[in-house]
Amino acid sequence: MNLLLINPNISESVSALIRAEAVLSASPGTSIEVLTAPFGVAYIETRMEAVIGAYATLQLAAEHHARHDAVIVAAFGDPGLAGLREVLPCPVTGLSEAALLSACLLGGRFSIVAISHRITAWYRETVDHLGLGSRLASIRSLTSPLADIGSVQTDQGERLVALADACVDQDGADVIVLAGAPLAGLARQLKDRLRVPVVDGVSSAVRQAEGLVRMAPAKARAGSFGAPPVKPNAGLSCELQALLARGGGN
Repeated sequence: MNLLLINPNISESVSALIRAEAVLSASPGTSIEVLTAPFGVAYIETRMEAVIGAYATLQLAAEHHARHDAVIVAAFGDPGLAGLREVLPCPVTGLSEAALLSACLLGGRFSIVAISHRITAWYRETVDHLGLGSRLASIRSLTSPLADIGSVQTDQGERLVALADACVDQDGADVIVLAGAPLAGLARQLKDRLRVPVVDGVSSAVRQAEGLVRMAPAKARAGSFGAPPVKPNAGLSCELQALLARGGGN
């Protein structure tokens, strides 16, 4: 099985964290490839940055999906996920969707621990989009500027633990979701320190993608995730044009 994880931001240090956790989480025989956005921002905090990241993700998926069995959008908030589901012939999942659905299997209410305050509005909208607003206990975040996006776990580790504890003690969280690719692998380190289950988006997405591949579901040919109608277009790469022209591989 070959899984493609696409990092929608330009930080190679974050891609390294994604790759390390994906390899640890994957089943024997599963091959992992991680690609980094060729344009965009260092890390996504806002809706506008998410739109940029989504376009970069769509382009990389169009170029590379053919040799993979599933695609994972490797950023919390899942930029571009819904669009990819319309056009790709293989299963697609993302860190947010996978982590939040995993959290729902482990407890009643979950809290999200995020790396910046600005990002929390977008995360709340992501939860609502998935229909899980009633399961959200809280979103707590770091408030100090980040010195290096690739070293958040080291620089802010104890603060992240304190935020998670506050989610449990003050907000009633049954499960903690560590949000964002820069925190990939941290749940593995903290699971014995935190008093409730803790969920990582990368590990959740890898395991769920493997399950979807083994289920071998049919590609939607109708409904809202059927392929977009063929129509004139301009300014798109040849890979995106080809994906649209063939109706997502149907």
